[in-house]
Parts: sequence; C-alpha cells; structure tokens
Amino acid sequence: MILVTGGAGYIGSHVTRELINQGYKVVVLDNLTTGHRAAVDKRAVFISGDISNRQLLNDLFDQYDITAVMHFAASCLVGESVRHPLKYYENNVGATTQLLHAMIDHGVHRFIFSSSCAIYGIPGQEIITEELPKNPINPYGKSKLMIETILHDAAESNGLSYIALRYFNAAGDHLSAEIGEDHDPETHLIPKILKHLQGASDAIDVLGNDYPTPDGTCIRDYIHVLDLTNAHVLALKYLLSNPVTRMQYNLGNGKGYSVKEVITECERITNVKANVHYAPRRPGDPPFLIASSSRIKQDLGWNPIYSLEDIIRSAWQWHSKHPHGY
Repeated sequence: MILVTGGAGYIGSHVTRELINQGYKVVVLDNLTTGHRAAVDKRAVFISGDISNRQLLNDLFDQYDITAVMHFAASCLVGESVRHPLKYYENNVGATTQLLHAMIDHGVHRFIFSSSCAIYGIPGQEIITEELPKNPINPYGKSKLMIETILHDAAESNGLSYIALRYFNAAGDHLSAEIGEDHDPETHLIPKILKHLQGASDAIDVLGNDYPTPDGTCIRDYIHVLDLTNAHVLALKYLLSNPVTRMQYNLGNGKGYSVKEVITECERITNVKANVHYAPRRPGDPPFLIASSSRIKQDLGWNPIYSLEDIIRSAWQWHSKHPHGY
C-alpha cells in the first residue's frame, strides 16, 4: 500500500485518485485542518490524524503493509509563515521527522516529498535549474529546504530512498470537476481571479506593475495539477524499482505568464471582465520564476501536456460547479 499524507488536500487528493486508478492501494492520513474529507477518493482507506502523533504512525505502519510514502502534509502559506514561523517549523519540519522516524523503524524506506520552488528564494536568473543556490527568504521555503537536508542525511545514515519534487505554481483542477482547489484563505492567483469573476470580490489585486517584465507584472510558471500528479506516479514507479535513489526535480512547464496575461486569459474563457486594482509590490517577489524541468524529463520521461488555457478551463469548470467549495 501507498501512504499519502495530506491526501485530503489539493494536490494529495488528485494524486490519491490517480494512484487508485492505476491499481495501487492507498491509505490517506490527514488531520483535515486545511484538507477536505469530501476530496478523498472513496476507494482509499482514510485515517483522520496528524503525522506528529508517533503512536498513531506506529499503529498505522503496524496495521498496513506500506511500501512507500508520499508526503503532502504541510503548512504552505508564505505570508503566514512570516507571521508565525514556529508553526511552520513545527508542522513542516518537526512533524516530518516524526514521520521519517516511524517509517525507518518499520522498515519503510521509499519517500516522495512535496517540496517547493520557494527553496530558491530570489534566483539570479530567469530559468531555474536544480543546481542553483538555495536561498529561501521566508520560513515556508526554509522549512522545505530543511526537510530536503534531513532527507539527504537520512539517506546517508538510514538507507532512505527519496525523490523531492519542487513545485512551481500548481494550478487547475480535475477534468471531472469532482475534486479541485478549495483553500481558505485562497492565495493562488488563478482561483482568486475566477472567484472575483464569480462576484466573490469587488476587485482583483495585482501586487506591482512596475517590474522589469514586458507588461510590468510578475511572470510565473503555471503547472496543471494533473501534470504534477503524473510526475508523482512516475516518481513512485521509479522508486519501487530503484531502491537506492536520492533525487530532486523541478516541476514546471518551462514557460512563464505574467499576471496580466493570466487575467486576460481568465476573462476570455469566462467572458467576464475583471476589475483590476494595482497595489504596491509585495516584498521579496522576484520578477521571474520559471522552471527548467529538463532533469525529470530526461530521467523519468515526464512531460507536461496541459496549457495555460487547459488549466484555466478546468479551474473554471470546478469553480462553476462548486462556487462555495466542497
């Protein structure tokens, strides 16, 4: 069986569904503080609990024949991490070490980690490769980098085999519109725009229009959640057949879109005009964040197939059918 921590969350729920569709048996562990019980595939075993609960983890590994762990459970709001850094170090780093302890104690050594491009901080170039220096500028990014360091050390001393997947801007929703992105508060650009176009807010705030980009707004790399899902399944298959693996991969489309371009595309697809309000820059936002995903393409044969239009159309379908979320 595959243990998916945080499997009631946005990305974890999509990965859980695809794993089951491909014949894997899945146990989902989630404390439901930000996840949704309704997002968990009914074919999965669901356990409500926290990965910091060592006894719960021991009981889980004793009861189920776990062969690998996919770890999505984390606090993930950059702004909140600045206001409450200890929460992020406790929830992300401390709780993950408990999970790793329990795994290793029970002879489970395959681990796929949900990392982030936030570990790079403000890179000195537009296209980000895995070899760039890691200089996170907020506690969220620092917590992700700390975990990657822990994974490296655990691999050296405890034989852990792992793949860390560094996401760029995850977006879009399942094509069935049965599961999707439902955060409170919502901080991601595309759902914020779509909610505004549904009438949930008076305006969409654009933080800065004076960046050194063609239209003055930040450029980001958006990757469909189903492309992310496919990367996780490929990573799992690789780990299961290659027991000594220590890899880190960027996950992005390799193409950037500005905030203005995303708003324009949302307007075109929904046929609704946005009310755009320009606000000052947010400290620490680099002009460009675009991934080079050539390493995972070469090693695992992964290729993203969904365009920005596909992302927005799938998100609009989800939000249209679920205007108030789950």
